Amino acid sequence: MGKLLRSYLFWTYERGSFHYDVMVTLILAFIFVTPHFYNFGDHPQQEKLVKGSVLVKPAGGGNYVFDIPATSVHASGGPLDAQLAEQIESVSGSVTLDRYQAITEPHGRVTEYRVWAHR
Repeated sequence: MGKLLRSYLFWTYERGSFHYDVMVTLILAFIFVTPHFYNFGDHPQQEKLVKGSVLVKPAGGGNYVFDIPATSVHASGGPLDAQLAEQIESVSGSVTLDRYQAITEPHGRVTEYRVWAHR
């Protein structure tokens, strides 16, 4: 048994032999089965906005979705939709706002505004 394990460890079998095929099968099984049982923690990162930046996503047909950080909008600076329009126009020119939504963190603090607009 020790000789068998040593030969597997040092990969001494000829290509195309039974033991070679067993080793290759075990390696492929490890590669394809392991991610289902072990969390490697490789998740896509959330898009984070830099202070003062506006993220623009095309929504097709001349429609756009804008993500505006809440720090760019001030409570005492006038109507919210006017401030959002001002932030968007500084990035992409004249657009018509369709609607907007406040995005909050789990504790209820507004982190950004998502705005749907079109040209």
